[in-house]
Amino acid sequence: MAGAYDDRDGKIWLDGQLVDWRDANVHILTHALHYASSVFEGERAYGGKIFKSREHSERLHFSAGELDFEIPYTIDEIEAAKQQVLAANGLSDAYVRAVAWRGAGEDMGVASARNPVRVAIAAWEWGAYYGDAKFKGAKLDIAQWKRPSPETIPVHAKAAGLYMICTISKHAAEAKGCSDALFMDYRGYVAECTGANIFFVKDGEVHTPKADVFLNGLTRQTVIGMLKEKQVPVHERVIMPEELEGFQQCWLTGTAAEVTPVGQIGNYNFEVGSLAKDMVESYEKLVRS
Repeated sequence: MAGAYDDRDGKIWLDGQLVDWRDANVHILTHALHYASSVFEGERAYGGKIFKSREHSERLHFSAGELDFEIPYTIDEIEAAKQQVLAANGLSDAYVRAVAWRGAGEDMGVASARNPVRVAIAAWEWGAYYGDAKFKGAKLDIAQWKRPSPETIPVHAKAAGLYMICTISKHAAEAKGCSDALFMDYRGYVAECTGANIFFVKDGEVHTPKADVFLNGLTRQTVIGMLKEKQVPVHERVIMPEELEGFQQCWLTGTAAEVTPVGQIGNYNFEVGSLAKDMVESYEKLVRS
């Protein structure tokens, strides 16, 4: 499958039924388009099985609740719909996008309690998120924007509005020849990248920012569990920017990113070392097991 995302062959599950890809549309006065009242999940299927599928569906419901709306489909119904989409499009290895949003209705201001909540699920083939970075290490910029305080926005929801600064920062990074950008949080601590969590290695031990102001990714949680099984010490803690100079290895985690080594962040360089390579390989084996 190739071409613009609105002009492809295939099927998308929309509000309870499969429709032709090009017919999966919304009205221009859809509330989410104007006010970001939308939540989503990014998932990957390997050999026809979506990794952590139910956990993703549960988080979709949680995120909707954080934005004060209720998804009109149960977790079991969403699970079944994802399988329908994979089958209808003949996909086994694929990226799966589930999205729920406030649609067009009687309200067209900030308030939208009378508008229907709509749900869609699409899937497509998608290769390595960072290209060949799994072999040579991704190059990261340092974003000018910061992850916000939990007092300002529901930071633990996977909500569309939280990605506005991600798009800006990734565009700026790509203009510099980088793959992504690293955020600090509102306190000045190392946080995450635009769509991935981050890990560092120093003297055989792993350090990762505490997920208190950003999404605690399912892949992040999986990798922490894998490291502990390997008896590698893991420290979830506050990491200051000046500590980047002392770390020897680095990698990113996320559904799209999977496990991707990092070779450079700003002026700091990292080795694509044995532990990073092992985590890439171990994660690949796990998701295909």
